[in-house]
Amino acid sequence: MATRFMVSLPNPEAARGPDPALSFSAVSAEGFAEELQAALRAPALFERWRQMQPEPDEVNPALGATDADATVAGSQRDLRIDLDIRTDLPGDIIKQRLRWLAGSGWELRDVRAA
Repeated sequence: MATRFMVSLPNPEAARGPDPALSFSAVSAEGFAEELQAALRAPALFERWRQMQPEPDEVNPALGATDADATVAGSQRDLRIDLDIRTDLPGDIIKQRLRWLAGSGWELRDVRAA
């Protein structure tokens, strides 16, 4: 069953992960949504992170779960960007991808059944 996660980026300019190779590069609501959607649908971001680990072959492959049907919509509200995520992925995977992409520059606003 799909879940809907509502996430805010209160300061989009600061919504950058600690490693530029994994971080958001977007500057618009649509750009942030596209980058997050790609990170949920395909394993490319996970694979970049995995290759950065001391023992890439020992990384739990479950951390690379993807959802080809995941959708992310972005909207600008004043200075804040809101992201509406709909996916079958568990919350832990969503949080992991957001930490890579945005560091601590995001807030989980609500979670509910989609």
